[in-house]
Amino acid sequence: MGGTARTALLMGVLTGMLMAIGFIVGYLTDTPVVYTLGASVIFATIINLTTYWFADRWVLGLYRARIVTEEEEPVLHKIVERLSSRAHLPKPNVAVIPVETPNAFATGRSPSHSVVAVTQGAMKLLNEEELEGVLGHELAHIKNRDMLINTLAAIIGAVISYVMYFSLIGGRRERNDSGGLLALLGLFLIPFCAMLVRLAISRGREYGADEDGAMISKKPLALASALRKIERAVAGAPLRTGNPSTAPLFIVNPFRGINLLSLFSTHPPTELRIERLEEMSKRIEG
Repeated sequence: MGGTARTALLMGVLTGMLMAIGFIVGYLTDTPVVYTLGASVIFATIINLTTYWFADRWVLGLYRARIVTEEEEPVLHKIVERLSSRAHLPKPNVAVIPVETPNAFATGRSPSHSVVAVTQGAMKLLNEEELEGVLGHELAHIKNRDMLINTLAAIIGAVISYVMYFSLIGGRRERNDSGGLLALLGLFLIPFCAMLVRLAISRGREYGADEDGAMISKKPLALASALRKIERAVAGAPLRTGNPSTAPLFIVNPFRGINLLSLFSTHPPTELRIERLEEMSKRIEG
């Protein structure tokens, strides 16, 4: 399934699930369903359009990431320019995130409107080859048009969770019959359905970006080393700022713990990603 089709599917999923929530909320609060369904469609349309046009600004603002010039960060720009040329991509903007937890992500709506962002912690922890491996991974996401899909997946998790929370607050005041209990059960099941859809359409996304990124950088072992360092650092000091729903954007999940939002931010086990990169290196050398 191509990037455009996956994006359209995720937008449809968000719209459908918000409509389902609207139907349930209407039932729980004795509000005419046509009103809650209409409000859900309008809300979903606003979310979809806002995500498409302004997702990168939202993510960058959330983490206080700042677009940097070549004069400010010559090493980062040199790496990104070299890798973009190899990948036949327009050079994306480069941003630095002012946090010490090492990590990186790509965002934007298309290859010509994209940003790669690296934390200060990653710039301190990783050597130049490892940074090149990480940036190659992010450029692979850009080339495969994963950035908007990742952001939509993050927003699905956040929006569904917030809407559920406020729906439950309102719903508690109304129906207490068996139908109301079934409706409340439906509110709990909707996020799990969203998770399954997200996993189905994004299966192998990180593995694919690892492989494609390693081909771009020509340094699979450097990427493996970077993943190992980042995983170890995050395990010891997970990110305390930002929103857990944005975890799908990062090269390694910067948050730890199991909660409702983390269900929408599953990464493959870092150990397996490292093993695959090491096997890839052996194939290349052989």
